[in-house]
Amino acid sequence: MTLPLPDAAPASRSFLGAADARTPAARLGVAVVHDLVSAIVTGEVAPGDSLPPEGTLSAHFGVSRTVVRESVKRIEEKGLVTVVQGRGTQVQPAESWNMLDPVVLSALVEHDDSLGVLDDLAVIRSALEGSMSADTASRRTDADIADLHAAFDHMAETIEDEEAYSQADVDFHFLVMAQSGNRLAENITKVLFQRARESNRFTGAPTAEAFRATLDEHRRVLEAIEAGNAAEAETAMRTHIIDAWQRRRLPNAKRG
Repeated sequence: MTLPLPDAAPASRSFLGAADARTPAARLGVAVVHDLVSAIVTGEVAPGDSLPPEGTLSAHFGVSRTVVRESVKRIEEKGLVTVVQGRGTQVQPAESWNMLDPVVLSALVEHDDSLGVLDDLAVIRSALEGSMSADTASRRTDADIADLHAAFDHMAETIEDEEAYSQADVDFHFLVMAQSGNRLAENITKVLFQRARESNRFTGAPTAEAFRATLDEHRRVLEAIEAGNAAEAETAMRTHIIDAWQRRRLPNAKRG
């Protein structure tokens, strides 16, 4: 299936809709990739569909064919499309996408109206950070514990300042990850976490009560790590991440 050309596009918003075209200055490489990725992850261009030809995309985005060609190459590298000889550039099923790619992940979160992606992200984070917390508890040194206490104390000191407290919260998590020694899990989790934090759907509108609850949950993680109790550290971190997300999750979001 091939998308209609711009003059046949429906009136609703579309990445190829005539009313949506912009000036070349605003539509160079990065923006073209963003719109193509968004069109694919939202299903506007479905798996098996073909992208419009190079000339059509060039005219719509107001960029050269070279920019279009490079942009398509970028999304091919992300696993979203493949070039089929004689059939054009076809969209691949979601199983082929590199969902840890920052652009793909950002688009998934950006268009996550049901919050299903963020629900899944919370589960993955809880598993990875829980495992890293257990590793940290098993290998912690006196210096590690001192650093964790300092990070926790900074959280307590900034609890009245939303921005400072949120950053202190992140710093505590990143410190636990770093101390675990599991660089792969640390890297994956940071990619997930940092992209999710770009979305207001993820950060929500935390209250003073929510901050106090998270502080208590971090205290339990710290105490388990300090005691060298790997199982308890893992449970405490897993529980914290899931519970904290449920407190922030918008109650009126449609579940998929």
